[in-house]
Amino acid sequence: MRRTGESARSALAGGSPWLGLAASLALVAVCALLFAADALYHKHAAFRIEELFGFYALFGFVVYVALVLTAKALRKLLMRPEDYYDSDV
Repeated sequence: MRRTGESARSALAGGSPWLGLAASLALVAVCALLFAADALYHKHAAFRIEELFGFYALFGFVVYVALVLTAKALRKLLMRPEDYYDSDV
């Protein structure tokens, strides 16, 4: 029987290490197919840069990385000491 506090990852994988690997490989395959499909249709872009092959994939990745780096910097700015609520001020 599963304990209440177990992670969602173990529930998703069902205890099988291969299921997580298969899901990751399937996600990579779908992303690669969608990236390749970008060359198969005519784009009606508002800006010339949008017509470049893989623009939206590259743009999405750059924004994702920027969001993660911004969150890391914001964490340093907003983080409180470990005993913030336990201090006797």
